[in-house]
Amino acid sequence: MPRVKRGTIKLKRRRNILKQVKGYRLGRSTKEKQAKEAIAHSGVHAFSHRRDKKGVFRRLWNVRINAATRPLGFSYSSFIGSLKKKNIALDRKVLSQIAEENPDTFKRIVENLEK
Repeated sequence: MPRVKRGTIKLKRRRNILKQVKGYRLGRSTKEKQAKEAIAHSGVHAFSHRRDKKGVFRRLWNVRINAATRPLGFSYSSFIGSLKKKNIALDRKVLSQIAEENPDTFKRIVENLEK
């Protein structure tokens, strides 16, 4: 069986792996075996954290809506409850943007609920 020299391909693969772990600490940034493991784990965390990010933003929108409704005499839960009773289909993201950027419009929405 002839001898196979894998120098260039092996080196290219190693460089690619080490390029991905640039900035990691200790052996994870210099040793190929530890680097491969670090890449695998980072991929798992990246996947789950992309899902978590959606919940984080929803909590942020809730806090913004609550902060905007308190001075107008509503709590967050009563505000969302009255929106559902009146069949106003604005999601939390849009409501928080309106509350932050256009407080007058948000105030009109709240006044519309009181009637």
